[in-house]
Amino acid sequence: MIIDLTHQLENGITVYPGTLGPRFEAGNTIEKDGFAELIITMCTHTGTHMDAPSHIIKGARSLDQFPVEKFIGKGTVVDCTEVDAIELNFLKSRIKNLNGIDFILFYTGWQNKWNTPGYFDPFPTLTTEAVKWLSGFNLKAIGSDTISIDDINDPLLPNHHLLLPEEILIIENMTSLDKLTGKEFELNSIPLLINGSDGSPVRAFARIS
Repeated sequence: MIIDLTHQLENGITVYPGTLGPRFEAGNTIEKDGFAELIITMCTHTGTHMDAPSHIIKGARSLDQFPVEKFIGKGTVVDCTEVDAIELNFLKSRIKNLNGIDFILFYTGWQNKWNTPGYFDPFPTLTTEAVKWLSGFNLKAIGSDTISIDDINDPLLPNHHLLLPEEILIIENMTSLDKLTGKEFELNSIPLLINGSDGSPVRAFARIS
């Protein structure tokens, strides 16, 4: 079974405060030109997307510098809908074994607020202690159904600065994570192959075992 974890890209979708919203418009039409082609204008961190280390670290690796295997692997989902903060003790009570796990995804329920003002309400984020613990494992990426892995009111982006130097990538604005709780699955989260990409929209999906 395949579960799509990606929000649809279109005009007017939720974007991070202060960034440019995407624009999709007809460049060519069948009526005028005999073929249809869209013109797309958007930032690299639009919709369901992945952050590269170069997003916050000067001279660090961009997404195109990783092999495609970096974006595929075994995943697990942690249900965080009943907590305000994702603390270390909570994580340890939910994750019994990280051996062989490449991706940890956090389901907060914010996926249901996508494209509403409530998407910017305070959402559960990882504590520093929890992030430091996770960074000790051989993870490929961490993902969530929220607009950021950090509190959007914290301009220092502490979780980004702990994870990305370890080349643990970040996937944000995921959806349908509730369909994966308690299941074993392979995650595919494939960015566009953009030269020097500090981030990229991804088509993320899970293949349930």
